[in-house]
Amino acid sequence: MGEVSLTLGTPLAPPAAREESPQTTRAKALVGEYFDFIWRALRQLGVPDADVDDATQQVFVIATQKLERIEPGCERSYLYSIALRIAARARRTRDRRREVADGDLVQHEDPSPDPEEAAARRRALELLDEVLAGMPLQLRAVFTLYELEEVNVPEIAAMLGIPVGTAASRLRRARQEFSARAREVERGALSKSQTKSAHAASNGGMR
Repeated sequence: MGEVSLTLGTPLAPPAAREESPQTTRAKALVGEYFDFIWRALRQLGVPDADVDDATQQVFVIATQKLERIEPGCERSYLYSIALRIAARARRTRDRRREVADGDLVQHEDPSPDPEEAAARRRALELLDEVLAGMPLQLRAVFTLYELEEVNVPEIAAMLGIPVGTAASRLRRARQEFSARAREVERGALSKSQTKSAHAASNGGMR
């Protein structure tokens, strides 16, 4: 038999990496830059902890589908407008179900080595959440953007698509509403605390 020679062909080059489309790159940039802001905004607008992750995802899914409508420099305003609609729908759904999630917080809790400090922080956030829950959505939006996110009034006006004067007026009303609601919540919390103390004292006296 004659000698058989095998000639190896030139190795195939690995497939070239597929370049991202400009839309994909921009969508990723939106998520990277504004995810935390939108998560907090939804939570501050009343979306329960159990639903806020899904709601945040919905915001970015909708934004990705409408990227061509988002003008450069207006990304945060556009995303917030979507968040407002989703929050309003979530609150209507919650009202229909008449359910209140236990332990709703305005933001993620930071771990604390001090149990008493953690409990106090948790209670403060629960009270804040209760106060905000009683405010109309349009006032709540202005209040949380200004007081919690430190967005100035002209930018709030741009984000909500309203005149600066209207934004300032809503902020004044929101502060008044917040103060009134806070006093009501504090009185309610104090009354509950006193009732519990009296009940405990009564039970202790019966022993």
